[in-house]
Amino acid sequence: LCCCEYVDRRGQRNHLAACCCDCEELDDGCDRWLTCKSLPPGALERIADTVADRLRVPWFSGAVKINVSLVPPLVLLPVFLHVAALHFLLGLIILTSLPVVVLWYYYLTHRRKERTLFFLSLGLFSLGYMYYVFLREVVPRGHVEYSQVVALTCGLILMLAALSRAKKDPGYLPIPAGNEKPSHQGSLNKSVRGSSGGLHGISGAASNRAVNGEAKGYCRMSAEQPEGVKKDWCTKCQLVRPARAGHCRLCGRCVRRLDHHCVWINSCVGEHNHQAFILALSFFMLTSVYGITLTLHTICWGRTPFVALFYCPGAYSDYSSALSFTCVWYCAIVTAGMGYILLIQLLNISYNVTEREARLALRDNTGRRLLGGLVIDTGQYNRGLLCNWGHFLSLGSSPPQRSAEDIV
Repeated sequence: LCCCEYVDRRGQRNHLAACCCDCEELDDGCDRWLTCKSLPPGALERIADTVADRLRVPWFSGAVKINVSLVPPLVLLPVFLHVAALHFLLGLIILTSLPVVVLWYYYLTHRRKERTLFFLSLGLFSLGYMYYVFLREVVPRGHVEYSQVVALTCGLILMLAALSRAKKDPGYLPIPAGNEKPSHQGSLNKSVRGSSGGLHGISGAASNRAVNGEAKGYCRMSAEQPEGVKKDWCTKCQLVRPARAGHCRLCGRCVRRLDHHCVWINSCVGEHNHQAFILALSFFMLTSVYGITLTLHTICWGRTPFVALFYCPGAYSDYSSALSFTCVWYCAIVTAGMGYILLIQLLNISYNVTEREARLALRDNTGRRLLGGLVIDTGQYNRGLLCNWGHFLSLGSSPPQRSAEDIV
């Protein structure tokens, strides 16, 4: 393939120059629109699939397909922020409607069980664009020191590093081979029912607890699997899930100690990346609040950041100050949303409960609402604040070796 050729979704060789040719779905849609006829069922989906398949850019080994969900944040975010900086009322309307549109798109994709890069691209591009506006509009005013710019840059780099770690394997359970599923199902179902067949059965149960991070050693009273909590069989992945594992309907995989599927990283949050997820959120909060404070100190000199956020008389005196003030409010809205997510996560860790377990407890009416409903205590794994945090900090680490005397 040359740089402008590609193999389309039908397996045919195609060229970028012919991106508008031989599109029966689009031609039929235009004909029906001109003749005021209704489209047949599924026509819009077929047109969208065709457009998404032909949206490509030239590359060395062939044209590379561009994910459609990456385009709106890259194009619309700068446009909306620049329009919002023209007048106070425009800024109020746009900054109010943006969260509504994002929430609507979230519920739309979540209801359709679709994975999308929209939220990840929106978050990353927002970070990059806010940093660009800070360097171009705020730093040249002379009120920001070089050390403060370095501190803000380091916070941004640390957050991206933690985000990169959170994007890795959350703890997917390996899917057995097709020819091994029946034999595994039979043997594993026996172990689920449990047998008191001597040392082998006891060591197997101990190793299963260790795989889930439930091994003893981080505190005197461990948050190990309580009585009555058993493994279960996943009919979709055709495997036995350890305790606290769950199946993600968006990823189509079972994850160890599944917390939730986060659209902002386009991945699940599980046993292996939960710590990195919390770290990324923490670095984002610190960096964002620090950047907002520096910007407000610059464009609203002499006022405290909280007062300047709501009352800054000279914010719209020039376009540069208006754009900076608009970006500050955009960052404040995003920071408030992420701060709420971080608060819920910290409370869940303190009670040793995952988001998935909290939803199941609410559905089955088996949990207690605490702190005004911010956290749902299931009571299954809660062993106290220190032990709960010790259990969380030990997630993903190799369990300590247990001697034969301890097992016996």
